[in-house]
Amino acid sequence: MLETGGDTLTEAKAGLGKGVPGQAVLDSLPHPVVVVGGDDKIVGANSAAEDFFHASLSMLKRREVSWFVPFGSPLLGLIAQVRERGGAVNEYKVDIGTPRIGQEKLVDIHASPLSDAPGGVVLLFQERTMAEKLDKQLTSRGAARTVTGLAAMLAHEIKNPLSGIRGAAQLLEQSASEDDRTLTRLIMEETDRIVKLVDRMEVFSDERPIDREPVNIHVVLDHVKRVAENGFASKVRVVEDYDPSLPPVYANRDQLVQIFINLIKNASEALSGVNEPEIVVSTAFRPGVRLSVPGVQERVSLPLEFCVRDNGYGVPEDLRPHLFDPFITTKTNGSGLGLALVAKIVGDHGGVVECESGNRGTTFRILMPAFTGPDVHSGIED
Repeated sequence: MLETGGDTLTEAKAGLGKGVPGQAVLDSLPHPVVVVGGDDKIVGANSAAEDFFHASLSMLKRREVSWFVPFGSPLLGLIAQVRERGGAVNEYKVDIGTPRIGQEKLVDIHASPLSDAPGGVVLLFQERTMAEKLDKQLTSRGAARTVTGLAAMLAHEIKNPLSGIRGAAQLLEQSASEDDRTLTRLIMEETDRIVKLVDRMEVFSDERPIDREPVNIHVVLDHVKRVAENGFASKVRVVEDYDPSLPPVYANRDQLVQIFINLIKNASEALSGVNEPEIVVSTAFRPGVRLSVPGVQERVSLPLEFCVRDNGYGVPEDLRPHLFDPFITTKTNGSGLGLALVAKIVGDHGGVVECESGNRGTTFRILMPAFTGPDVHSGIED
C-alpha cells in the first residue's frame, strides 16, 4: 500500500486487483515508478526507482521531486499539466540527468493523475538508452540470422568446388617450374583462406541448445587475460576492476571465453599507435534490467554487467550503428565476423551487448543473466 499525504491507497483504489499488494505490483515493474503528492513531495516509489535515483525509499520520501532533477526540468511542467488537464500526459527524450543521479539520464516520461489523491501524480520513467539497447540487440540478432542462412549456402556451394581447385593446384605443382610453383602455392593458400572464412561463418548456423551451467566469470576473465597477455595483447596493460561478490553467470563457459577473447583482441588492435595502451575489464551488478527472451514466458533479469574498455581513438561515428553487423570492419585483412559472433553468442544467452565510443576510447558492455539455482556456489571453480 502507498500512503499519500495521510490517505492510504488500497488495492482496489489503486486498480491493482484483489489480493495483490500495491507495492508488490510496483516492485515487479522493470521501469522506475514514482508517486508524487499534491505538495510535490515523493510519497511512493518502486525498487526500480530506488536504483534509478540512487536513493532508498525513505530518502526519496524526504524530498520534493524537483530535488532530483535539473533546475527548470520539463518534468515539473509535465506534472503541472497532468493536474491541470486531469489526464495522462507523455513526454519523450527528456534529459533529467544531474550529478546526484547520473549525468546521462535520457528518459521517456509517462505521467497520469492518481485517483482518490488530490494533486497526486504517478510518473513512470523509461530510459531511452535501454530501449535503444534492446532495439540494437534485436537488429544484431537479425543480422546473425542473415549470416546463418548465408553460411549454410556457402558451406555447400563454395567449399566443395574449392576442394577441387586446391586438388588441381597440387597436381599442377608436381610438374610445374619453380616460377609456376609460386603461383600454385598462391592458389592453395588463398583457397585455404577462403575455407577458413567459411568455417568461421558456419558457427552462425549452429542452432543447437546451449549447454549452460553456473560459471564464475572471474575465472573465465583470468583465463582470457593470460591468453591475451601472452599473445595478441602482450604490449598492452590489462587492468582488472572486478566486483568480488558477483554471483555466477548462467552461461556456457567456452562461449564466454570466445566472447572476451574477441572483445579484448578487438580492443588491443584498436590501440595500435596509442601511448600507454590500456584495457580495463570490469564486472558489476546492475539490478533492474529485464528482457523478454524467445522461448521463455517470464522476463529474464540481466543484472550482471561485464565491460571491456580501451583508451584508443574510438570507432568512426558512421560505423557505430552497424558495428555488430557481419562483414563490418576497419581492419585491412579483417573478416568483420568477430563482433557479429559476439552479438550472436550474447543473444543466444538472452543477453544484451552494446558499444559506446568516443575520442577517449571505446567500451563494450554486456548484460547477462545470473544463475538463480538453489545453490549458486555449486559447480563454481574457486
